[in-house]
Amino acid sequence: MTTEIEETRIDATDLRVGMFVCRLDRPWESTPFPLQGVELRTQEDVRTLRNLCAYVYIDRHRDAVDHSHMLKSGDRRPELRFTRVAHYADNVSVEDELPNAQEALRTAAEMVDRIYADVASGRELRVEDVERAVRPLVASVLRSADAFLYLEGMRRHDGYTYSHAIACSALAAAFGRHMGLHEDTVFSLAAGGLLMDVGKTRVPQELLQSPQSLSPGELETARAHIGHGVEIAATAGINDPDVLAVLRTHHERHDGGGYPSRLMASGIPVPGRMLGIIDSYDAMISTRPYRAPVSRHHALQQIYRGRNTLFQSELVEQFQACLGVYPTGSLVELSSGEVAVVMMQNRVRRLRPRVLLLTTPDKRMLDDFQPFDLLNQANDGNAVEIVRSVAVGEYGVDTAGLLPQ
Repeated sequence: MTTEIEETRIDATDLRVGMFVCRLDRPWESTPFPLQGVELRTQEDVRTLRNLCAYVYIDRHRDAVDHSHMLKSGDRRPELRFTRVAHYADNVSVEDELPNAQEALRTAAEMVDRIYADVASGRELRVEDVERAVRPLVASVLRSADAFLYLEGMRRHDGYTYSHAIACSALAAAFGRHMGLHEDTVFSLAAGGLLMDVGKTRVPQELLQSPQSLSPGELETARAHIGHGVEIAATAGINDPDVLAVLRTHHERHDGGGYPSRLMASGIPVPGRMLGIIDSYDAMISTRPYRAPVSRHHALQQIYRGRNTLFQSELVEQFQACLGVYPTGSLVELSSGEVAVVMMQNRVRRLRPRVLLLTTPDKRMLDDFQPFDLLNQANDGNAVEIVRSVAVGEYGVDTAGLLPQ
């Protein structure tokens, strides 16, 4: 008998029959369960813990649940996939969700490092690692549309590939939430976002990091990451149709000018259309070897200019509605002179989000950052408003690393 424990924190809403709960967010004495932990044998056990706890810790070594079953199943009901079946609303504030989002981000970063290291070294992709990365991330985004995106934008990014995977996964979850898609579909989109560049582990890194334009032959080699990614997923047993659609088609374009199959318009599966927008958007706001990042606001404008040529117009409009005029994580300059970062959207007045003040009016960094809601101001004609977006590094301001990791 083994005494080894592989303890994983999960949101209580993600509990399922068969899990072994080894630790709670409160003393065991305040629950009807034994002090040494409990295997959830019935739905009543699950409901009881969901009502008592916000989060728990499960022991993976004593867990009877197959966490990879969704990604390995191709039997999802089509009517649940891309029709509006849910209305999501924030049920916690950004501040209250930040600890959960921070834990989800830490787990996602750890799992992405493991996934890409395993595949790069020739080992098989572990589907349970994808599940462990994506499940807490999706749960956080479904509870709060802004907290994870705000936190992800404020962390220090160590490498484009890994940061891009996490950012695209979170953006996919946010986009699916905005569209009212079933939670299983949101999960699949987020998993696809996490994995869509995993094939790049089989592409020479000097090509991916090259600051120069690639030759036709080099470009063909780089684009082969699509086929590599599909093969890696298939070898791991991933049969989820939406994940595979993302891997195969996120570089296809509405006018047929994409690759690898030059699909057009409705010939591109919806997951590929959605993640094509997300992939392009996050690439534009990220630092690359061959160019500096643009602001989130300007990236959205470029995406909008690509409607009906690069991207489906209706999805572009929905993506803009999802993120807002100044997306969460954006640096902005206020009419009063301060530079701030957008913390949370105000869904009714998109031009008046909640922000975190980073500088004084003369652009000196504050020692103590202050939240400021642009919506809740006196209606006296002197209200502070956003005058423009600010590029990363402008005025010497960069949000990366401003929050404790």
